[in-house]
Amino acid sequence: MPVGPHFGLQASAPPVELPGGALRRTLVWGERMLFAEFRLPAGAGVPLHRHPHEQVGYVASGRLEFTVGDDRRVLGPGDAYFIPGDVPHHSRALEDSVVIDVFSPVREEYLPPA
Repeated sequence: MPVGPHFGLQASAPPVELPGGALRRTLVWGERMLFAEFRLPAGAGVPLHRHPHEQVGYVASGRLEFTVGDDRRVLGPGDAYFIPGDVPHHSRALEDSVVIDVFSPVREEYLPPA
């Protein structure tokens, strides 16, 4: 798998529109991890799902309700989360929000087209 750029410029990362109006930008990636920005308008969310990747995230702005397994929390700016691989999780933006996620291993479906 090719390693991505050393620097990820938000303005040049192509946005990918997700169901519900959220946008994902994959900014940088290496051999074992990937860094992405998600912008979610109020009311948008990520439906219940699971994946084998570990995921850590940081709420840059806004407020979101997260459920990881049986644990539900409302997170705001400066809060972080960890989602183990294969654990069901979902989220919903309570207001316009920006979150940063890191996935390991790389989520190949999040890589920009070559």
